[in-house]
Amino acid sequence: MRRAPLMAALNDEDAEALLAQMTPHRMERGDILFREGDRGDSLYVIAEGKIKLGRTSADGRENLVAILGPGEMFGELSLFDPGPRTMTATAVAESEVLGLGNDSLSRILGGSPEVPKALLAALAKRLRRTNEHLADLVFTDVPGRVAKALLELSDRFGRPVDGGLLVAHDLTQEELAQLVGASRETVNKALADFATRGWIKLEARAVLLLDVERLRRRAR
Repeated sequence: MRRAPLMAALNDEDAEALLAQMTPHRMERGDILFREGDRGDSLYVIAEGKIKLGRTSADGRENLVAILGPGEMFGELSLFDPGPRTMTATAVAESEVLGLGNDSLSRILGGSPEVPKALLAALAKRLRRTNEHLADLVFTDVPGRVAKALLELSDRFGRPVDGGLLVAHDLTQEELAQLVGASRETVNKALADFATRGWIKLEARAVLLLDVERLRRRAR
């Protein structure tokens, strides 16, 4: 929790006081915390597990915007723009998130100048990541986007094991395709090609990265 931008800006005493005001939510895979269009009145910090943020088009197609893990924060736009939620937040693994209402957060913002700075920095980072994702959709082919997605997932969820870096992303093939912005068939073809080349080994809702440097080159 100390890794969360909101917590990192506070001393230990203030962080403990903030935690006492937060409401825990236990979630199983598939549980929805809030839906696109719901009233936004809280932000959330992930204590454990993984949460996906996605949008649904008018014809029912889904777009997965981000996968977030422990220490990451979401829903903070409701503080600065108290309108309806712009995305749906769904657990992709057993998770615990802590919610903080906007009224409580507003009091904290008024008491510590470092907190709004940390929140704005987190928003800027999220915006930068979104801009990169949009550029990738235009300028990068699907295999390059798949390689980049695997590397980004490894930064959050990877752990060294014998022979490589194990990334337990907990995503289905369809969810991984939504994250990349391509069809499942095209993404599966890219993954199979990487496996044939010896760069990765596919496992159930996980992937073992065997040649990270080759993936980095392909992601450029």
